[in-house]
Amino acid sequence: NVLGVRFNRVVCQAVLCLQIIIISSISAAALESEVAVAVKQESIELRVERIVDAMTLEQKVGQMVQGEIKKVSPDDVRKYFLGSVLNGGGSFPNQNKQSSIKDWLQLADKYYFASLDKSAGGAGIPIVWGTDAVHGHNNVIGATLFPHNIGLGAANDPALMREIGRVTAREVTVTGMEWAFAPTLAVVKDNRWGRSYEGYSSESDIVKSYAGEMVLGLQGPLDQLATDSTRVIATAKHFIGDGGTFRGVDQGDTIMSLERLLDEHGQGYYQSIDAGVQTVMA
Repeated sequence: NVLGVRFNRVVCQAVLCLQIIIISSISAAALESEVAVAVKQESIELRVERIVDAMTLEQKVGQMVQGEIKKVSPDDVRKYFLGSVLNGGGSFPNQNKQSSIKDWLQLADKYYFASLDKSAGGAGIPIVWGTDAVHGHNNVIGATLFPHNIGLGAANDPALMREIGRVTAREVTVTGMEWAFAPTLAVVKDNRWGRSYEGYSSESDIVKSYAGEMVLGLQGPLDQLATDSTRVIATAKHFIGDGGTFRGVDQGDTIMSLERLLDEHGQGYYQSIDAGVQTVMA
């Protein structure tokens, strides 16, 4: 229940981009439902606007900073008004690989309560913790692990991706986190890239068929995300063209026309956005 409350609070802070399309043939009941959604969304927007208007420059800068848990303590969150933290691969509470689920949850709670503490001048905005749960909640001992993306791509089974996303999301929330850095949408065009195993395939069609399914598995239906404590916010990553860099250099330059870039490397992003993905890695 505590997890659910925290999850709901954090997700309610996120501005869900909902579009309302009113067609003349729509039924009265459906129209009423759409209007209710619009009113609720407007109230969220107004609340966000009031919070931002009252924030200092230091608070705004802090909200844009994401610190790694190896280097950022709950006291740092309180002092610098940090908006989010993350743990990458090989990062654990107290740098202990054997950390229990309880250890993860206790650290999440410490960050969370530090972010609400206004004694040092904070705005009291709940922090968000993002994790590299790219093939299951793979930093946590005892979590369900799935094959790396290159193996999942070989399976050519889009439906499996939604189930993997669902299981991963459930296990991420148990440790007190709300945000997963997945799916990876790299279309691997040069195997000299040392992270080729992070991509599902060298074929954009496979990446395209997987992307939306993984997002739906992690987030569930968008209209239920704010109330479903077993779901997490998904991330389309790393950046468009990351699997097609010149000579496979990691985080290098992708050199091609815009049309080819979108056709070969953009399909997964299109599908993720259509599925309602709430974040795109920058």
